[in-house]
Amino acid sequence: MNISRVFYLSLSLFMSMTLASCTLQKSAQPAAKASSQEVLQIINQVNQYWQANNPAEKWAMWDVVAYHTGNMEVYGITKNPAYKQYSERWAVHNQWMGAKSTEKEKWKYAYGEKDDYVLFGDWQICFQTYIDLYNLDKDEKKIARALEVMDYQMQTAKSDYWWWADGLYMVMPVMTKLYKVTGNKLYLDKIYEYWKFADQLMYDADEKLYYRNAKYIYPKHKSVNGKKDFWARGDGWVFAGLAKVLQDLPKNDQHRAEYLQRFTAMAEKIKLSQQAEGYWTRSLLDPTHAPGPETSGTAFFVYGMLWGIRNNVLPAKVYEPVAQKGWKYLSNIALQPDGKIGYVQPIGERAIPGQLVDKNSTASFGVGAFLLASAEMYRHQLSKGSN
Repeated sequence: MNISRVFYLSLSLFMSMTLASCTLQKSAQPAAKASSQEVLQIINQVNQYWQANNPAEKWAMWDVVAYHTGNMEVYGITKNPAYKQYSERWAVHNQWMGAKSTEKEKWKYAYGEKDDYVLFGDWQICFQTYIDLYNLDKDEKKIARALEVMDYQMQTAKSDYWWWADGLYMVMPVMTKLYKVTGNKLYLDKIYEYWKFADQLMYDADEKLYYRNAKYIYPKHKSVNGKKDFWARGDGWVFAGLAKVLQDLPKNDQHRAEYLQRFTAMAEKIKLSQQAEGYWTRSLLDPTHAPGPETSGTAFFVYGMLWGIRNNVLPAKVYEPVAQKGWKYLSNIALQPDGKIGYVQPIGERAIPGQLVDKNSTASFGVGAFLLASAEMYRHQLSKGSN
């Protein structure tokens, strides 16, 4: 390693540790558990800030759509018509479609942002929100493209559609939602087939976590300290995605126990890697690889744990303290006074040493993850009678 790189990494580590120290001082102040009404106030502050500062008319790619998955979740709690209308304007802008190619023989599922990448999961997450809006007001045009794309995909002989961890959040819930709408059991058969490919490719049976994709499997890829490098947001996508799937999956589904086993095993490992300040670092098992707070992964983990507690698949005695500590970070540090959500790692696929992530670092998908966690915290506190 050359001298300039040593200096760069040392300076980055110093800055990140200084930030973390300041964060610890702030988060260490005593704070009572938020009531459900206090959580509701935070939900509205955050969502109204986002919608006031970001037009709905944006593309139907994953980064934007992840916000809408959170927005629809909090609409279910608040019934605020402005929240529903915001997602409707976005859906109409995109013609209730993801990638728009009509030439099926040219449809692709490698990474791509053009309209012929119809089978790429980052273009399919939009179907989650279209289905949610359809369930509120049944107009077939809202799910016509979702049905066309997913039915075509299921007729192919391929099973390697989900080759990156994020894809499990993007598309698995689409398929369980479509099953609930149509009753077509093929959705349940194919979701298992596709998930099994992804699981065999990316799941580390020893660590109970998922690599982001095949490029990052140990020992081909290592953290700066020679450890296995599990990206927090990547495992957050998987953990939250499994929660959403288990929510909609029939109780008697023949593969439910396998999904549940992965979910509970991940929860245990995620719990052990939480930092004292409540957040999770970008590289889960090597906190010094890219030190300091990160909001998107943390929010997905808090969401998943609270969902697991509410649905009696994670013991509250074990996981409520973890979720409450994570919520304290989210509501005291990530949440800025004006309603902005900070400390969101920018678009990427790994924990990057030296990358700046601070209170001004925000993104649509980070806000969506925050809203998911907030919705579950609201339900959790309400169930405990904390009004």
